[in-house]
Amino acid sequence: MATETLTAQELTDLRLATLNTAVSDWKTMVGRLERLATGGNGEVSAADLEEKANAANWKGVNATVSREFVTKTAAQFADAAAEAKSVLAVLRDAHSSFTKHKEDLRTAIDELAKSNIYVNGNGKVAASVPSGQAAGNADIHKPTDGEMDAAQSRITRILWEATETDRIAARALRQLARNKYDFTDQGPDSLKDADRDQGKADADYWRKEIAKGDVSEWSEEKLARFNETLENQRDNPGFTEAFATGLGADGTLQFWRDLAAPPGGAVEGDRAKLMAHVQDNLSMSLANASHSDSPAMEAWKKDVIASGTKIFPVDPAMPMGPNGFQVMSSLMGKGKFDDDFLHDYGDAVVKYEREYPGKPGVAWRDTTDLTYPPTGNANDPVAGFMEALGHNPEVSLEFFNDSTTADGKALDNWDYLVGHDKEAREWPVDDDGKPLGFDHLGHALESATLGYPYDDKDPSIPPMKTETQIEAREARTDLMSRVVDNYSSADVIEKQPGISESLARMASGHIDSLNYSAADFGGSGDGGVNGRDSRFGAEKNHLADFGSTSTTNFLRAVAADEDAYNTVSAAQQAYGASVMAAQGGDDGDVKRVAMHSMMMHGMLDQSRFESIGHEFADEKEAANRELEKQGAWRDFAAGAVIGTTVGVASEVIIPARAAAAVAVPLAFEVVGGAAETHMSNQTLDWLQDNEFDNTDEALQGIDKARDVGQRNAMIPLLNYGQASGMSDDDIWDLSDEAEEAYNKGRTRSDTKDVRGF
Repeated sequence: MATETLTAQELTDLRLATLNTAVSDWKTMVGRLERLATGGNGEVSAADLEEKANAANWKGVNATVSREFVTKTAAQFADAAAEAKSVLAVLRDAHSSFTKHKEDLRTAIDELAKSNIYVNGNGKVAASVPSGQAAGNADIHKPTDGEMDAAQSRITRILWEATETDRIAARALRQLARNKYDFTDQGPDSLKDADRDQGKADADYWRKEIAKGDVSEWSEEKLARFNETLENQRDNPGFTEAFATGLGADGTLQFWRDLAAPPGGAVEGDRAKLMAHVQDNLSMSLANASHSDSPAMEAWKKDVIASGTKIFPVDPAMPMGPNGFQVMSSLMGKGKFDDDFLHDYGDAVVKYEREYPGKPGVAWRDTTDLTYPPTGNANDPVAGFMEALGHNPEVSLEFFNDSTTADGKALDNWDYLVGHDKEAREWPVDDDGKPLGFDHLGHALESATLGYPYDDKDPSIPPMKTETQIEAREARTDLMSRVVDNYSSADVIEKQPGISESLARMASGHIDSLNYSAADFGGSGDGGVNGRDSRFGAEKNHLADFGSTSTTNFLRAVAADEDAYNTVSAAQQAYGASVMAAQGGDDGDVKRVAMHSMMMHGMLDQSRFESIGHEFADEKEAANRELEKQGAWRDFAAGAVIGTTVGVASEVIIPARAAAAVAVPLAFEVVGGAAETHMSNQTLDWLQDNEFDNTDEALQGIDKARDVGQRNAMIPLLNYGQASGMSDDDIWDLSDEAEEAYNKGRTRSDTKDVRGF
């Protein structure tokens, strides 16, 4: 059975005073036992008796039996003292850890309450907004979806850490008390030591179970126990290294091959669901192990790469099956693998593929399904490696900027994996001829250009304080420039199915440089002539100029997809409001950057309108229906924008149940510093729960969509105008200029003559 997580109520009610008393009592006990064992203060001790026994002139039976009894009994006193010290160490560390867990929980509950977020006894968060009458005249803060998600993650993490302390301490104490008639001098010196020792014991147990063979015959109950061990120990080097090195490189690969793809093929049903968890936890365990630099682990990493070309059959009598690269890559979907190992592994995979005669689909011809849930597709180890890069931003950035030599020829990894010329990789296709693996490529590019794992649940922009951090930021923006140039048409994106979502997140993460790049009509931004450097904080934020034309083409291509458009549009709204606030109250500069943001909105909106028109050129009503849905989304988002004033943050709130968080480099200073600010931007699935009919009202969808888009873009500007005390006439004039800027943006991305809308 899996360990049940402590509840908030259980942690809050934990009686630490009782535990502290136990620590004091055991401290006293240790002192007494040590005196009995070794003496002190002139007292008789077991050590004295043993010394006298060994020095005595024993005869007859006493020479063996009595002497042995005395010396063994004396040793037991020493062991009792050592075991008592271990009990004290475990209790002391447990008390210290639980004290911290309780304080963390109390602090979190108090801080969340200030944001009107309540934590119940089970550790679940809920909004608890006081009524207007109760609040009086005070402004009532309503927690956003992002705040709620962050709050739940914070509470869950605290309770998980407390549960881990409880599990490790309880097991250590049971281990010390397992023998009723003997003591041990092998107990842990701390809770950390206990955790390591438990990990090694678990690794040894499962290594022996695997060595028995027939792992594919494991019952679901046994498989569940193995998965529980992995889940508990996947971050424990004591387990992960011992498990990997105990099996050896070939043993590790053969184990997963046998478990994942037994003679009858991939398993199904509940066992398949369990296998998906095993695969994830095993991947994280191996990733953790890879960070060890012990001789045994260094050998394991080298041997895994060396075994990449070796076949791993399910039956030795029939030597057919996946090779080592395919097996290992299927175990790289989770966790952050060691930098050097990951780079060396990627070099080896790409080199083997490029030197193999025929296309990648030939190099990886085995169709054994090693991934759960089963996909039925051939195993492409390059795609698995891309997923690993998606969790290691530093190596991903380095790899795309590096080259691999095959057949004596060096080829840029970017050109091979992302490019389009004759030397570029031909990605494998499914049975219908649809290319596979571009979603994984997108994940790798995300981590490389954004600086955090693509699936980070709470991403934050990497700091830019040290010279090394600044160099890394500039390297990321350099790579993003290549992304912008490469994905400059919808046709290119359409040929790489699955990459659109990643491109949208990359665009959102670099929305500052995209805005900066677009503010360069006719080269007016060259050398900072038009003042864009200071207004966008180019030097402080280390922005990159992707080129005005490239930026327009890239955003036009990305915004063609509905989900991608939603993501980038929300990011633009957040950034546009924040860059207004960053102008320090200079009305002229606020107006200039506001008009620029309006232009960006117009450009994005027009791109989406045209895409819909292109997709439904012969189905006018269907096109209107899509625009109606888009308008409903924009209307929903627009109503959720919190107004901004100079120096005050702005936030976009998207409905719940969405995809992944996106860090947006907001331009204003906040607590913690600029560039470390992040917002949770979630793509909307609210529309999927709502039906739209092709009624007469829907036929007017395009007008409604444009109206909502314009209102959405205007909100930050109108809020600023009202907050700064602008007159009605001034706001009238401001609106006229905003409309002009918005339409300029639409014109900028207007390709209706080309796309037929």
